[in-house]
Amino acid sequence: MTTAPRLALTLTTAALLVAANLCAATLAGADDTGPSEPPGTEPSATAPVKVDRTDPDLKLPEGATLADPKVLDIKSVVEDQSGDERREDTNADVTFALQAEVLFSRDSARLGDEARARIETIAEEIKKQNATRIRVFGFTDNLGSSAHGDVLSRQRANAVQTVLDQDLNDPGVIFEVRGYGEQYPIADNSTEEGRKKNRRVEVSFPRTGQ
Repeated sequence: MTTAPRLALTLTTAALLVAANLCAATLAGADDTGPSEPPGTEPSATAPVKVDRTDPDLKLPEGATLADPKVLDIKSVVEDQSGDERREDTNADVTFALQAEVLFSRDSARLGDEARARIETIAEEIKKQNATRIRVFGFTDNLGSSAHGDVLSRQRANAVQTVLDQDLNDPGVIFEVRGYGEQYPIADNSTEEGRKKNRRVEVSFPRTGQ
């Protein structure tokens, strides 16, 4: 008659012990990563973690080896509200993309006053980065003939390069100037909004130390 009550008491005691252990484990975990830990202590993405290639716990297929550690290329893109200008930064390069509408009249390679002010801003960034190799590439949309787009995009790239050269006034700077026409679109050419983005001149150069 006393076996059932004792069994129930034993089971109840075991359940309480399990619950107490779970609670203690939860509290211990909370203490390890509590709010008192200062922010910004996460491992830096620019500091590769050292890995022992001979560690027997590494689960690699037979004959496989680890690649050399490297810092991933991080890209940052900033576009002004109107979409007329876009700046793209990576670990290696800075690229400015200016839409043709803010630089030239329709189907023209003659720069306007607003264009010169924008190019001057790019020249200041080039000086800041101490860059000596500058790429100036022109692009168009897919309207009209491909041959016309190739010529117009090159003329526009030449016009931007001429002003950059004047602003930099540095004989040590080397320019690479090309016109790609409708090649390498960055938006959908089936809409006017997309074609507007594709009609552009890009100026790119290495970041400091590259």
